[in-house]
Amino acid sequence: MLAMNTSNRQLHADQRYLVLGLGLSGFSSARYLQQRGYAVEVQDDREQPPCLEELHEQCPGVVFRQQSLEALDAGSFDCLVVSPGLSVRYPRLRELAAQGKRIIGDIELFAEAADKPVVAITGSNGKSTVTRLVGSIFEAAGIPAGVGGNIGVPALDLLEKGYECYVLELSSFQLETTQSLKPAVATVLNASEDHLDRYEDFEDYRSTKLSLLDHADRVVCNLDAENLPCKDPAHAFSLVDPRAAWHLTRQQGEYWLAHQGRAVLPVSSLRIQGRHNWANALAAMALTAELGIREEAMIAGLQSFAGLPHRSEWLAEIGGVVWINDSKGTNPGATRAAIEGMDRPLVLLAGGQGKGADMTVLQDALREQVKAAILFGEDADILQQAWQGCCDIERVENLQQAVGRAHEIARKGDAVLLSPACASFDQYPNFAERGEHFRRLVEAMK
Repeated sequence: MLAMNTSNRQLHADQRYLVLGLGLSGFSSARYLQQRGYAVEVQDDREQPPCLEELHEQCPGVVFRQQSLEALDAGSFDCLVVSPGLSVRYPRLRELAAQGKRIIGDIELFAEAADKPVVAITGSNGKSTVTRLVGSIFEAAGIPAGVGGNIGVPALDLLEKGYECYVLELSSFQLETTQSLKPAVATVLNASEDHLDRYEDFEDYRSTKLSLLDHADRVVCNLDAENLPCKDPAHAFSLVDPRAAWHLTRQQGEYWLAHQGRAVLPVSSLRIQGRHNWANALAAMALTAELGIREEAMIAGLQSFAGLPHRSEWLAEIGGVVWINDSKGTNPGATRAAIEGMDRPLVLLAGGQGKGADMTVLQDALREQVKAAILFGEDADILQQAWQGCCDIERVENLQQAVGRAHEIARKGDAVLLSPACASFDQYPNFAERGEHFRRLVEAMK
């Protein structure tokens, strides 16, 4: 049923590695290389990188240098393992590549060693949920699957755990440094403007996402994504097009997930709601179907999945107002999906670092469903200019003030949705910290 990963297993005991960046993936890479007897050192320009203590404890003998990339003397290294946060387009890395240095990431190391089938998932939005859904379906099918990559466990940490397959969420940053991965099945769920502060333009970002499909044995596509190729509806999913093998249908007043016109599962039986999550469920069914998973396991896996924190996560109902945490909505496409997935009038909390994205793509969704937008953070001016006239707009300094103002103006039957359409780094270390702060603020009101 499950085909083997067709990547060529490679060993590099004679090479000297330098790991750049000591976050989770950098630490995972350093530990992996040292455990296999490779010569490895680590460099990071931060005084206290996130995993420095773990490196000292678990990788004795691995040299760590606090040093800038510009000061790097790479003459004694054959290969640089670059953490996802560091762009390969950085001038110093371009220079080193031109000098013949091999520049890879942790997913490339994984691809060179993995000998089990890989399900690979990327996209601007929904990839974490689809990754977890696929993992839940494999669990229901009784197939031990290692789930990780850009979510949860670094890919290298999944190796040699006895898994029969791997389910990887992959970011565009990881794909920049990956050449050898040959997934058994892969998908690019969607592509909307994101990370334009790192890429030359949207096409540059989109093509990076699509590179995942270059060596995939099988490809599942989203027939609704107009800016992505989809050659074969027999290997596609769609919310609106019945030509797709996996699609949405309506019977006796209720929506169902369907396969080739045959209703399989009513969406009311899912614990995750909203049209964007129906699409995520269809994608997970399409991916696992390519590997021969039975529908009974798909149904059980989908029904048992309760959703992920910070992704359209229901927090509370206070005075008839529902509070929803979608802090993971860090780009306009994600926020549009969150808005369109709600069935109540909305008070939207948004703001942060816009990363150069076009915020006007949210105008129609705002007009149709948002009664008021409360904006905060570094790029609040940009959001206000893009959304002026679409709904009532108010400005505050921070999330705490936004929650207080939303509590004042929301009425019974409304929902307050934190879906910032922006990154969090102006005021928080990451989207999770922003979401947890929102959770605490809502809990305090209860």
